[in-house]
Amino acid sequence: GSRAFVAMADGIEPTRSISHLHLGIRGEGLEELEPHQVIVNDWSKPIDDPQNLIVISIPSLLDPEAAPKGHHVVHAYLAGNEPYDMYENVASKEEYENLKHKRTEVLWEALERVIPDIKDRVIPGVNMTASPVTHARYLRRYKGAYGPDIPAGRKSFPGPNTQVEGFLRCGDSCFPGVGVPAVAASGINAANSIADIAQHLALLQELRDGNVYDDSLTKPAEQAAV
Repeated sequence: GSRAFVAMADGIEPTRSISHLHLGIRGEGLEELEPHQVIVNDWSKPIDDPQNLIVISIPSLLDPEAAPKGHHVVHAYLAGNEPYDMYENVASKEEYENLKHKRTEVLWEALERVIPDIKDRVIPGVNMTASPVTHARYLRRYKGAYGPDIPAGRKSFPGPNTQVEGFLRCGDSCFPGVGVPAVAASGINAANSIADIAQHLALLQELRDGNVYDDSLTKPAEQAAV
């Protein structure tokens, strides 16, 4: 029962963490650029080696409203290959800042392979550097982990059911895995284990018909309280 579930959960190791750059840049001349790029520094090494694989995303190339006209937003990151432990014994804020910026130099180098004059394009004040500590703090991730370390072909992501009766699970430690779309799908899997598709469709129809509409949600706060 519950002991078996806890033992299973405790047996899942976390991946390494992530370092990020979030930038706003001038966008002229970048119209033909691909919105997503992956840089592998050394193909002779595993892609999860520290600082070997960098992902670059420029979503404003797909959605111009994501940035002011003539500009782009850029997100470059080390995808789950950045060690957290090197940050654990940092003694001061100055030491932390120095380490954070040193560890993200590889991101600038990758960006310069895609946009050679990237540093000249950066908008003052729109340049944020994030470390595994940032990832842990703001996303509440254990040791800033990207997700669970469940190697393909050797282990599989569990489904929504557990050994504890009436207790379901969803999230990036469950099938189909890490990332917003996958996590949303895991929630759908959990919901589907409670109610079948026919029940889902009937509930959706009730919402469309207005049969379960709660008009208190649209009233001013003082009215709703009454």
